[in-house]
Amino acid sequence: METPSRLHPTSGQLTDIIGLRLSGIFPQGKEPSIRTLRDWTKLRRIPHHRVGHFVYYDPIEVSAHIRTKLRVPARS
Repeated sequence: METPSRLHPTSGQLTDIIGLRLSGIFPQGKEPSIRTLRDWTKLRRIPHHRVGHFVYYDPIEVSAHIRTKLRVPARS
């Protein structure tokens, strides 16, 4: 049985950085580290919402953004 953190969220649900990492939008076993997600947030590479000093993410919005705009160049 899947844990609730692995289920695909419905639109409009905000989650923290750990919930984003475990939300199922990244391939299992290849989730980016929390440090990488914080760097992407700081550099504004992934969409996020600030409420006071807390940072929340909409997994569907992040997934769409990563699939369309966040590209990592291939190694040569």
